[in-house]
Amino acid sequence: MDNMSLKEIQSRLLLWESPTNPQAPLTSSQREAILDLEALLLGEPTEVEDDNVQASAAEDVDKNAVPPVDTTYDFLEWYERLCESNVEEADAPYKAYYKQLEDRRHECVAINNQIGATMSDLEKLSDEYNLVSDKTNALHTMSEQLLADQNKLSSIGDDIRHRLHYFTQVEHLSQRLSSTTMSVNSEAFFNLLAKIDECLDYMRTNSTFKESHTYLVKYRHLQSRAISLIRSYVTHVLDHATEQVLSPKDEDASEQENMDTAYAVYFGKFQATVPKLKMVIEEIEARAENTPEYASLLSDIQHEYANRRARVAGAPTAAALAAAATRHPRDHCTLLRSACSLLAHASSDECALYSRLFCRSCPAIQEYLQSLCNGLYETLRPHIIHINHLETLAELCVILRVEVLEEQVANDPETLAALGACARALLQDAQERLVFRAHVHLRSDVLLYRPAPPDLQYPGKLLMMEQIALSIQQEQSLKRSDSRNSMVSDISATSQEVANIHAEAQRRPAGSPADLHGMWYPGVRRTLAALSRLYRCLEKKVFQGLAQEAISLCVQSLDSACKQICATQTNIDGELFQIKHLLILREQIAPFQVDFVIKETTLDFSNMKNAAYGLLQRPKQIFSLNSNNALLEFLLEGTPMVKEHLLDSRKEVDRQLKGCCEMFIRHATEVLAGPLLTFVEKVQAFTPADQIRTQPWASPEEMAVVVKEAQRLIKAHLASLQRSMQLYLANKETEFILFRPIRNNVVGYFVQIEQLLTNGGYSYEDALLVACPTHEQISVFISSASLISHNEPVLPYGTKRKTSTVRKPSVTSVQEKELSEATGTMNV
Repeated sequence: MDNMSLKEIQSRLLLWESPTNPQAPLTSSQREAILDLEALLLGEPTEVEDDNVQASAAEDVDKNAVPPVDTTYDFLEWYERLCESNVEEADAPYKAYYKQLEDRRHECVAINNQIGATMSDLEKLSDEYNLVSDKTNALHTMSEQLLADQNKLSSIGDDIRHRLHYFTQVEHLSQRLSSTTMSVNSEAFFNLLAKIDECLDYMRTNSTFKESHTYLVKYRHLQSRAISLIRSYVTHVLDHATEQVLSPKDEDASEQENMDTAYAVYFGKFQATVPKLKMVIEEIEARAENTPEYASLLSDIQHEYANRRARVAGAPTAAALAAAATRHPRDHCTLLRSACSLLAHASSDECALYSRLFCRSCPAIQEYLQSLCNGLYETLRPHIIHINHLETLAELCVILRVEVLEEQVANDPETLAALGACARALLQDAQERLVFRAHVHLRSDVLLYRPAPPDLQYPGKLLMMEQIALSIQQEQSLKRSDSRNSMVSDISATSQEVANIHAEAQRRPAGSPADLHGMWYPGVRRTLAALSRLYRCLEKKVFQGLAQEAISLCVQSLDSACKQICATQTNIDGELFQIKHLLILREQIAPFQVDFVIKETTLDFSNMKNAAYGLLQRPKQIFSLNSNNALLEFLLEGTPMVKEHLLDSRKEVDRQLKGCCEMFIRHATEVLAGPLLTFVEKVQAFTPADQIRTQPWASPEEMAVVVKEAQRLIKAHLASLQRSMQLYLANKETEFILFRPIRNNVVGYFVQIEQLLTNGGYSYEDALLVACPTHEQISVFISSASLISHNEPVLPYGTKRKTSTVRKPSVTSVQEKELSEATGTMNV
């Protein structure tokens, strides 16, 4: 195993120097060194060693050669030489090493000496370098200091020249400002102004400089001269334009009537000054933000411009307003529209002209526009305070509020601010006059209105209008039937179509004549018309107070009319009249988006009355000095109390409507069951209840008369009552709501009679004699009478029927059966 590994190692080592592909090729010098090492290992001397051995052997042969010895001394001398040579040979390496050390010592000493000399030279060089460096640094420092001093002196000189520049410019600027060739409307002039402003700012900033105050005064003087030149220039240009307008040439005088020519004269002349003044005013406005002097100059120029425009356009505008007032002396609305249109155009033109010259608004132009628009107020206010017609005042308010303020002024508030102020003042005056006239109108034409006989002719008015509506509807039905027959002339109409056409012709109108606006009571019509006019014209709070008063007066007027109708016709007609108009009033005020509530303050003097009574009860304690002083208690306790009440018009209408409905229900119940009502009241007032049977008025015979009379009244008046409700109200829900308590009251009275017969000591024979219908029977009886009223053209309650128009009711078989059962039972 070891042999194999050794061979393998040898074979691998041989691959290092393989002739074809050596793994570790060696150079020739490396091969020679390996061969020398191999020879040493094998004990074979190398070529160098052979030479040294041979030389040393020769020397040894020479040394060991025995000289001729003749004597002992020679031997000893030879021996001594031999010992010495042996010693020398033994000490030779040491001597050689010693010699080598000596040589190295000598070399080190020489090197040390050289180093010392070099170090001394280096020290000298270092000292000389330091000396030169110090001198160089000092030179550089001196140079830099000199350069810094030079720069400092240069900057000081520049600073002095810069500061002296503002002190030396006075004469130069004064000469340029006094030059006859200098024009205000030039860029050089404004460069000069900028230089003066710069010098002034410098003097103000550096007020601690010597003579800065003196030069500040000089520069201010220069600035004042420049401002005076600007003011003179602008004033001259504006005066020239004003004179061109106020003193036209003769050939232009005849053209003043033309509007375009008038516009060119009154505005074109000033527009021609825009190129001359625009740059000047722009420069002034730019400086006015930071300099009070220029701000004052700009204000003066604006005032001068406004004064010139007032001289030019003030009188023509007033003349145009006067001419409009002359053209429309009675048509106030047209006058207002034309005057507002004139002032709106004038204000727009003035603002457009002003904006061409100036970039910022000013109080002067607003005052001028306000003076122009004041003519509107002065022209129209005398007319407004003498207008008595509500429609005219309302239309004026609408024009001012909607057309002028909301449409014109709101779209351009800056330009038309003055017109808006005058329009608001006029609107306030018109509203004040409108409120006053509305109070007068409501008092005179609503509360104090004396109705004419046709106004209270109810229900005749409604019947007449119903007949007219029926005739118109029949004519329209006939026209439709004729057109239908002409379209289908080839086909004969069936009996069903003829019946349908006839039924349509006989159909009653859907609404009540009382629903027509022209049929309303004048007080209601005038109140609602006034409220509809005032709603868009007045402020919400003012309208609420006025509406509350108007509705209150209208309710009082309706109550008065109701009493007159009740006196001339019947209570039913008067109450239905009032109910219908109260419903109309409540319905018509519902769309108003306001609260009909006002706060009323009153004084309560009840405490004063009690305190005065207490004072009179204690006359001896009036001047008492103790705590029971009657006069002091009267002063403390007798102060009237302030109370606030909320008045709601809607609730007042509802309250009045409720009371009127209750009165109508009571009167309708009396009409249908008056004898029963009287009898029941007697029964309720009589005591003791168990002895009613013994009273003559409560005998079965009398009760039978009362019951039959009630049935007769129901049969006689129920149809006319429902007809009246239909004629006045024309609303099934309202009719049902009103008729239900009437029905319940009538049925309740019959039920009370029935209970009295049962619990009041009456016999069965007495009950048969009285023949009081039961709850179900009287309900069927009332329903039958209602059905008859819907199938027969019954006249309203209280209206006399003509004999020629009476028709028998057409009752169906079911209705006839129910009616016969009810009447049969009641007639037992």
